[in-house]
Amino acid sequence: MPPSSPVRATVALITEDRYEHPAPGHWYTDNILEEDRLVTEALAAHGIATERVSWSRASTPWERFDAAVLRTTWDYCDRFAEFSAWLERVSTRTRLLNPPALVRWNVDKHYLADLRARGVAIVPTVFVERGDPTPLAEQLRTHGLDEAVIKPAISGAARHTYRVRADTAVDHQPQWAERLREQAMLLQPFQRDVIERGEVTLAVIDGRVTHALCKVPKPGDFRVQDDHGGSVHPHEPSAQEVALAERAIAACDPAPLYGRVDMVRTADGSPAVMELELVEPELWFRREPPAATRLAAAIARLL
Repeated sequence: MPPSSPVRATVALITEDRYEHPAPGHWYTDNILEEDRLVTEALAAHGIATERVSWSRASTPWERFDAAVLRTTWDYCDRFAEFSAWLERVSTRTRLLNPPALVRWNVDKHYLADLRARGVAIVPTVFVERGDPTPLAEQLRTHGLDEAVIKPAISGAARHTYRVRADTAVDHQPQWAERLREQAMLLQPFQRDVIERGEVTLAVIDGRVTHALCKVPKPGDFRVQDDHGGSVHPHEPSAQEVALAERAIAACDPAPLYGRVDMVRTADGSPAVMELELVEPELWFRREPPAATRLAAAIARLL
């Protein structure tokens, strides 16, 4: 454990109700606690005290924190209106990291269009806006897709995400229509690389890649999240993958303090961004503790 310096600032590590005071002994919550322990110890070396706080705890005096770092607010998709209102309030009382404007931009996957416009390679994406009555089968025909993935513009952990085929699209029409009544949807060609090799994820701290992993779906599935049985494996990123991840982060405005870039290899062998995670990404510090040290140094510099 690194030596602590005299306390000169206090930072909130923001989580959600389930993980604010979890009982130890379950692998999932133990991972969360280990991640925050690494960040806490790294910040202590800079004289920065920490407190783990649920974003929705009404009694929190946010102004007593010099900054608040979004870490594991993984319920925000299910409580989006409440989370958005909280974001507006807390940003007037303390410094939020990543910045609120960036969070608001990143929660809606329309940001992929902005990345594409800024020269960042993304997985081909069609945005189908809320209320569009076009049946899913017709959308697939229009865009020449035999197999695709559909997902909401605002979601996480593969929530309401489905793999669909043109010949069975009618089976997914009820979910498609229901989701479009609520919000926009994304239509992306299915990337076979996800099931053949997995999804590569790169952690980027202070503008530079610190480490990479490969997320692999369980047999018979395409979703790589551990919520759905996916697993995580070591990965040595290629120069092309590192360049794409850092280019994607550099295309953000304002610049993120931390982020994760998820990418796949397209049919021509080149990487493309699947998603950019800037709100509450899992960064796997437990697999690369020096990355927590880099994050702490960047926070200390900002404060």
